[in-house]
Amino acid sequence: MSVIENSKVTVVGAGSVGSSVAYAALIRGSARHIALYDINTAKVEAEVLDLAHGTQFTGTSDIIGGSDISVAAGSHVVVITAGAKQNPGQSRIELAGVNAGIMRKMMPQLLEVAPNAVYVIVTNPCDVLTVLSTEETGLPPERLFASGTVLDTSRLRWKLGQRAGVAASSVHAYIIGEHGDTEFPLWSQTTIGTVPILDWETEGHPKMTADELDSISVDVRDAAYKVIQGKGATNYAIGLSSARIIEAILNDENAVLPVSTVLKDFHGIDGVALSVPSIVNASGAFPIRGTQFSPGELGLLRRSADALREVAASLR
Repeated sequence: MSVIENSKVTVVGAGSVGSSVAYAALIRGSARHIALYDINTAKVEAEVLDLAHGTQFTGTSDIIGGSDISVAAGSHVVVITAGAKQNPGQSRIELAGVNAGIMRKMMPQLLEVAPNAVYVIVTNPCDVLTVLSTEETGLPPERLFASGTVLDTSRLRWKLGQRAGVAASSVHAYIIGEHGDTEFPLWSQTTIGTVPILDWETEGHPKMTADELDSISVDVRDAAYKVIQGKGATNYAIGLSSARIIEAILNDENAVLPVSTVLKDFHGIDGVALSVPSIVNASGAFPIRGTQFSPGELGLLRRSADALREVAASLR
C-alpha cells in the first residue's frame, strides 16, 4: 500500500465529538476531502458552514456535509461518533444498549455507499460496538476497529511527562484493555527515553513510587468523568486523537497505536475487542502479537476481556 491520493474521510455524527474530529482533521490536513454526516439537517449544515468559512486558513483540505448518507460515498476512512452521549456519572457501558441499536441500523447503510473504507468507531462503548458491528457486517477485524485507548494513552503520557519534567512525546507508555473502567497502564514496558519508569530520576524530579503510578493510572482512567462533569462532554482531545488515527491510515504509516480490534488468539483471548499496541496503515489495524505483559498485566487484560464479553453477550 502507499499514501492514499485525493483522500476522503467521513465523520458520522455532528455533535460535539464529531464536529471536533472534523475540525481537527481539517486544521491538521489529515485528508484532502472531509465530509460530515448527521440525520439532523440543520445541525450538520450549520457545522459544515462554520468549518467551511475557515478553510482559507487550513491549507488544501475542503469540507462538505449533510443529512443524506450519500455524502460518505467514496470514503477511504469513516469515523463513527454518532450515538447518545455519556452523561455525568454514567459509565460507558451503560450507553451500550441504545448505541448498539443505532450502529445496527447505520452500518449497512454506510457500507452501501463506502464499501471499501476502513471504519473507526469512536462512539461509546467503542469496544463492545466494535464486536457487534464486526459480527453485523462481516468486515475483517483490521477494517473495523475502535479508537480504543489512543486518547487514554495520550492522557497517561501527558501526566507522566509533567511529573518527570519531559515532553509527552518522550514518554513511551500505553493504556491497554477496555476504553473504560477496566483499562490499565502497561507499566512493565513503560520507559522515559530508554529509562524504565521506576528508575527515572533527574534534578527536581525524584523517582516515582508504585503507589504514585497507581494514583496516576486512576486519574487517567477517570479523566473523562472529570471533563464531562465540568463541561458536559469530552471533545477536543478525542478530535485530535481521531485525526491522528486517520492520518496513520491515509498515509499508510505503519504507526503503532493502541486501537481496539476484535482479537483472535491474542495471548489466549478471542472474540472480544480490546486495545493493544497495533500497527495501523492503509489496510487497517493489526495487533502486535509480540507485545509483552507481566503475569499481573495479563490477568488485568483477561479481566477486561471478561467484562466486555459479558456486555456484548447481553446485547446480542
